[in-house]
Amino acid sequence: MSYSLQLYTLRNAIQEDLPGTIRKVAEIGFTQVEPYNFVATAKELGAALKENGLTAPSGHAPLLSQDQDEIFAAAKELGITTVIEPYITAEHWQDAETIQATAAKLNTAAKKGAEYGIRVGYHNHAWELESTIEGQTALEYFEGLLDPELVLEVDTYWVAVGGQDPVDILTKLGDRVKFIHIKDGPLTTDTKAQQPAGQGQIPVWDVIGAAKSLEVGVVEFDDYSGDIFDGITQSLAFLNSAKATEGAQA
Repeated sequence: MSYSLQLYTLRNAIQEDLPGTIRKVAEIGFTQVEPYNFVATAKELGAALKENGLTAPSGHAPLLSQDQDEIFAAAKELGITTVIEPYITAEHWQDAETIQATAAKLNTAAKKGAEYGIRVGYHNHAWELESTIEGQTALEYFEGLLDPELVLEVDTYWVAVGGQDPVDILTKLGDRVKFIHIKDGPLTTDTKAQQPAGQGQIPVWDVIGAAKSLEVGVVEFDDYSGDIFDGITQSLAFLNSAKATEGAQA
């Protein structure tokens, strides 16, 4: 399992200076990133990643509302092998019929992605966990409707904000989960209150351990009241310190 950084975390810095921001990410020690809405910036972003030796195994793009061919072509250009639908609003998770329709659309998108050699995934927020369909969370119900080749990227913080135990949800979703978002904080909807990994109420190591088929753990802040570069530095240091401890024990 390796670590990546969701670039949405640095959206303000990227808007001001994309190449300089990517350089800083590499200097902090990240080797992988997860771009968002990357169609518009594919050329500039691709050049910056290459220059700094970074790869992008996954990326977020609005597959269900924008041109899929354009998205998959840009992903291929950037070396992204999994494109993740990042956000489907709360009203789509309140009844079985609407969830079935969303799953069908994503299954269709996955077939198109396969033509480009690209896998498709979905990333949750809190509302998929707040809603119950046929005795399970909407996210679990949704997972049961997806074709085998689709994957999930579980935002473990929003699972907890949605009132569920992320360890329990990851265990139930099993091998479908290939990515998680690692973030921490007081488990409220106040995104400014989010904290570096290991400093809030998420049991980060239990969460990582529960995702048995995890490929990449993606560090993310939706927002942060401090210096965001300091925040991501602290998160990565926390994650790497435990890896170093494990290595020493081995």
